[in-house]
Order: sequence, then C-alpha cells, then structure tokens
Amino acid sequence: MTSIFRTNFSFFLNLRLIMTDSCIKSDGCVLFQQTDLPNSAFPVFEEIRKQGLLCDVTIKVDDKYFSAHRIVLCATIPYFNSMFTIDMLESKQREVEVRGIDPSAMESLIQFAYSGKITIHPENINNLMIGAAYLQLNQVRDACADYYKQRLDCKNVLGIQSFAETLSCVELVKAADCFLEKNFTQVAEEEEFVNIDVSQMKELLNRDTLCVSEEGAFEALIRWVKKDTETRAKHLPSLLAQVRLPLLSPTFLTDRVSKEELIRSCHRCRDLVDEAKDFHLLPERRSMFKSYRCRPRCFSDVSGLLYAVGGLTKAGDSLSTVEVMDPVTGRWNPAEAMSIRRSRVGVAILRNNLYAIGGYNGVDRLQTVEVLDGPKRVWRSIGSMNCKRSAAGAASLHDHLYVCGGYDGVTSLNTCESYDPSTDCWKSISAMNKHRSAAGVVSFDNHIYVLGGHDGLSIFDSVEKYNPQTGRWSLGVPMLSKRCRLGVAVLEGKLYACGGYDGSTFLRSVEVFDPKTEKWSHIAPMSVTRSRVALAANAGRLWAVGGYDGTANLNTVEVYDPKTDKWSFGSSMCAHEGGVGLGVVPV
Repeated sequence: MTSIFRTNFSFFLNLRLIMTDSCIKSDGCVLFQQTDLPNSAFPVFEEIRKQGLLCDVTIKVDDKYFSAHRIVLCATIPYFNSMFTIDMLESKQREVEVRGIDPSAMESLIQFAYSGKITIHPENINNLMIGAAYLQLNQVRDACADYYKQRLDCKNVLGIQSFAETLSCVELVKAADCFLEKNFTQVAEEEEFVNIDVSQMKELLNRDTLCVSEEGAFEALIRWVKKDTETRAKHLPSLLAQVRLPLLSPTFLTDRVSKEELIRSCHRCRDLVDEAKDFHLLPERRSMFKSYRCRPRCFSDVSGLLYAVGGLTKAGDSLSTVEVMDPVTGRWNPAEAMSIRRSRVGVAILRNNLYAIGGYNGVDRLQTVEVLDGPKRVWRSIGSMNCKRSAAGAASLHDHLYVCGGYDGVTSLNTCESYDPSTDCWKSISAMNKHRSAAGVVSFDNHIYVLGGHDGLSIFDSVEKYNPQTGRWSLGVPMLSKRCRLGVAVLEGKLYACGGYDGSTFLRSVEVFDPKTEKWSHIAPMSVTRSRVALAANAGRLWAVGGYDGTANLNTVEVYDPKTDKWSFGSSMCAHEGGVGLGVVPV
C-alpha cells in the first residue's frame, strides 16, 4: 500500500456522520456538514505536495524551485489567486518566476499555504515580512509586525519604524512612533538616532507630544549635529527653533547653551537664546510672548503634576512646604505652602484638588484639613475631622474622601472617617478590624484598601478592604512582608507596596498584587531603603519619593518602569528631606 494511498484511506476513514452537524429539512432531506473537512483535507494536500504528486506549477525564485498546486496557492495566497484566475500569461505557464522575495522566505510561505503554520525568528523576520507583504499575506505580515512590537527597544526602534514604512505596515509604524515619543531621551543616546535625516529630526523636535525635557531636546540636537558638523551645522538655527528654549532654566541657558561653540558661532542661534533669556529677565512681559517656544509640551505620557506636601527637615522638624514636580522640565519647583506645618500628613486627590489631612505640627496631632484648589492653586481650610490623626492614610473613592487609622498622640486608631465635599462634613464609618498607624491606604477595585501598619506592638502584613456600598470591612490577601510606613499605589490595574519597616529592617523591597491571580509577587527592589516613603503612579510609572533609610531623612526620588522592571533615580526634591505626603493632580 503506497504512502499516499494510506493517507487517503485514513482520511476517508475519518469521515463521520455526526448528527449535531446535520440539519433535517421539512421535506425529509438531511443536510450533512463535516465541519472539520478543511482541517482534515489540508494535511493531505501537504503530504501529496511533499511526494511531488499532482503538482501543476513550479515557482522559481532566483535559482530555487518549489513545486505546488495552483488550486491550493489560489485558495490561500491572494497574489497567486490574481495571477492564476485572471487571463495572465503566468496562468498557463508550468513554471512561474517570482522576483523580489528571498528564496527561503518563499519556501516558508508556500509551506504556510498548506499548513497554516510558520515560524518567525530574528534571522528570517525581515525576509518573511517582505515576502508576506509582496504576496498579500496580511495575516503573516501582521504576525511579523506583532513580533517586532513586542521587541521594540531604544536601539532598534528607528530602524523598525523605517522598515515598517517601506511595507506600509501602519500599525507597526504607529507602535514604533509611540515608543519613540515616550522614550525619546534614551533613543537619542543610541547610534541609530544620529543617522536620521534633517526632516525627521525637525519633525520630532517640533512635536508637542514628545516626552522629553527641553534640556534633553537640546542635548539630542547638539549630538545629532556633531555627528556630521560640516553638513549639518547649516540646519542648526531651524532645528534649534523647535526646542522650547524659554522653558530651560536660567542656569542651563547660561552655563550650557550659551557656552556651546555651535551656538556661539551662529548669530541666528544667539538670537533664539536671547529670546529665551528675555523670557526669564522680564517675567512681567511673558504674556506678550506668543511664540510656540513658550508653550510647554503636552506629551500624553504625563498624567499629572506630582505634589510633595509637608514632611520633615533633616533635623526632623515638621514643614508646611509644598513642592511640585514639573513634567516638562523634570524639576521640582516651589508651590504655595500650607497654612500650618504638617508631617506624617495624609494626602488624597478628589475632583482634581489636593487635600492635606491631619498630621503633626511638631507639638500636636492635628484634626484640621486644608485643600489646594482653584485655578490659582491656593490653600483653604475645610471641615475638620472628628478626631486628631497623624500617620493616617487617605484616599478618594466615589466622590468622597476616606481617612483610616493613624495615631492620636495616645494610641493607634482603628477608626475611619469619610468626607463629603458637598456638605463639608466628616462622618464616622465602620472601624477596621485592627488598630493601624502608618499603614498604606489606597483606592483599588472599588474598595478602600488598607495595607500593613502597626498597632504600637506588632507590625502587620495583613490587608483590609472597605466596601462603601455595604459599609463593611473584609480581609484581603496578606502581603509577602510585614510593613509599616510603606508606600502604596495603583498602576495599570495592579496594587503596589514598597519600602517601609518590618520591625528590624528598613526595607527597599517592593511587591505587587494582581487581582486576576489574587497573588502578591516581588518585583525589582528600590536602590535605597526607604521607610516613611511616599508612592504615587504618574505617567505610566511609579514614583517613590523621600523616606528614611535608617540613618537620615531622604530627599531622593526613584522611578519604576513596569515595562523593564527597573528603578532609576529621578530629580531630588529641593526643600524636603523625607516624610512627605504625595499626590498627583491631573493636568
């Protein structure tokens, strides 16, 4: 019995009359449908082709020849469907030559036509993608595009974007462009970047959505020009005009920009620098500056302004100071100070307004509350809580503020309160199961979560969550480590807990809770141990601000990127030394 006979015999034996695939008509006839017929048939076609039987066309690519069946190629590859079903010369030829495709890619794509399977790897992806685009196999082309999307990095993004443009692969172009915008500063350090042409450089620097500080934009431009100064220096004035020089700090303008030889040797560039200096020297005339160069970039990667509230000096004194992280410059700037000093203060955002709740002024625990609101961003006092609280956690949910636990000067608290801004009143809600001071409090999954903390005797790994609909507390999944004075935040649907103190060690470990698996897992630790750390999610990243390392209060900041599972240092605070409250006000 020949192999092909055995294959066909097996194929026909597999035919079954399945009643669920049959339809009984009103005239007594039965319509039978074998739903797995295509899946059963194509392996047979593939076996026939391997044995060289019944093949009626040979595809020639360079010096390689591939036998196939016209009917299969017509059914599965749009390019051949058009070639063989229209009255073209190739429709009658036994041998058809195809140019512009790599032979190994053609072999894989013909194999795909029979099996519906193809292996993509770094060595074949470019040729496969070109071949798939040529043969109009859009699903294979898109699979290659997805392969590239998952592997975009700062070294390859520009090359992949250019390659995708040649193939009109719109989705991959968009993905690469989005990656480039969000990671421009890092991309600009790679060798690929200095090889882009002047038109692309100008278009990039002109974008409002480019995620870069103006210092970063300037440095990227100078690096690009210096790659080929002889031919590129003439483009510097028009390119420098795309950098928002007035938004640079006076120090950077004076010490870096003005001293750059490429700038000093070009009068048009010096004029742009003078415009920027005037912007700083004549603040009363800033409203007269109409240039787009005075307009901050509004890149979508930034979701808000990061406010550091109250906290401590190096000596441990309470502060009323407030700083705000400018998403354009990446620097901290002074903001309106609170009316009183507050350390161990609870901070929450409600209706785009920032609330400072309770705390400690160096003498007493506080029950007063103030809010930074209005277009001028000034502080005003609102209704006080029902009891004094320092080291309490605060969060907002469903148009209400919630404050949980804390310390009243005598004992750790299990009491909680909610605030309704429409009535300017606080009311008591159900108490927690445990007394918790220095716990992490956050809104997550339509509940108020309270994580860790201590009661004066024990430090907890336990988690409680409050349901405002039922007014009840229930237990959550415990953390992997005991933590008080920790930072908590929610990013991309997951709950993060970082730093703190476990009773013997100041922590730098970080863990994340995934509600889909209902499990905690460790991620990369911070670079520095941080107790009394404040944590917030902003611009797709986590920001760990300040804290105490066991020796000194900290003004440093670390930033976590969930895509790379890495922490990096951000700009340090200027006026704080740790123990701050932290909130993100949307822009």
